[in-house]
Parts: sequence; structure tokens; C-alpha cells
Amino acid sequence: MVDVPVDRSAGAVDGVRALARGKLLEAGLELFGVYGYAQTSEQALCENAGVPEEVLREEFGSREGLLMALHNQITTSGLRASEVALLSEGMDDCPLEQRFRRLFDAYVSAVTRDLREARVTFVEVLGVSPAVDAHCKRWRELWTDFLTGEAERAAVRGEVEERDHRVVVMVMVGTVHELMAHHARRPRRARPDEVSEELTKLGLAMLGVELVV
Repeated sequence: MVDVPVDRSAGAVDGVRALARGKLLEAGLELFGVYGYAQTSEQALCENAGVPEEVLREEFGSREGLLMALHNQITTSGLRASEVALLSEGMDDCPLEQRFRRLFDAYVSAVTRDLREARVTFVEVLGVSPAVDAHCKRWRELWTDFLTGEAERAAVRGEVEERDHRVVVMVMVGTVHELMAHHARRPRRARPDEVSEELTKLGLAMLGVELVV
């Protein structure tokens, strides 16, 4: 019998870990996104991913850690899509309403493309634990910074009143998440353009801008 050499190099080990991590993330998306976080055990996650339970603990610490990692992944996708939209050609020449619409079109498309992702991001993270609440709060603060910057640029262009917009934007971010959670729970899936239109109207109204009918 010939001994087959086992590649124990750092690159090979990293590849195995990345594969296991990816399988756990996909298992979390499927089980949390279809059956719910509360109804999913760590054993079920590991069986679905085909990895031992110690791998879950090594990579994420717990199913709670896996939930936050999934939330990070999905929310980062939404933020990056919004950034790309705002940096797209001709965006600076658009009226504020169009810029908001393009921003929310990109965001909604990114986070609702997969219904499981929408449920994980806007429903399953709610009320899990203080740690998950703190994690979501950090993301809301990041979105508040991002959108406050856009409001300040709109003020420089004379499109909105020049004042401190941060408190209004904080409320807007919380309301956006509530609306997204509402749509994620609905039995009839709203079209992305319907959700985007709602968010655009909300954002402009909270900044004191009248929609052009």
C-alpha cells in the first residue's frame, strides 16, 4: 500500500477552514432563513453543513456568532451596493429624489434577492440576545453615518435645509429596518420597486423634501 502524502501546509489548512466556514454559512442561511433562528439547533446546523460541532465553535463560537456573521455578510452587500450606486456616472447631476431612489433600488435589490437573506437580516436577528442587539446597533450607526453624509451633501447643494440631520437620519434608519422587517414577514412578497418607492418617500419626507408627483 502506498502512503499518500497529506498536504498540511498553511494554504491547505486555510482552504479547508474556508470550505467549512462557507458550508456553515450556507447551512445558517437555509435553516435560519426557512425555519427560523429559534427553531434551529447547533446540531442541526452542523449536520446540514456536514461538519463536526467543534468546527462551528472554532469558526463562529456558537450559532449566535454564525447568525451575526450572516447578518454582516448580507448587510455589507447592501451597503456596498448603495455605495456603488452613489458613485455611478451622472449621480451628482441627479435631483435628490432620483439619488435616493437609486440608492434604495440598489440596497433593496441586494438584500432581498434571496428571501432567506431578507428574513435573517430583518427578522431573525430581532430579540435574540444583548450581543446580537449590540451588533445590529453598530450597523445602524454605520448606516446613520453613511446617510448623514448624503444629507449633508444635499444641504451643500441647497436641496435640503442646512442643519444637523443626524437625529432625523437615526430615526429614518430605524424606520427603514422596521419597514424591511414588515415586508420580510409578509406572506405576499412585495416587488423590490414597491419597497424602494416606500423607502424613498420615507427618506425624503423625513428630510423635509416634497416629492414631485
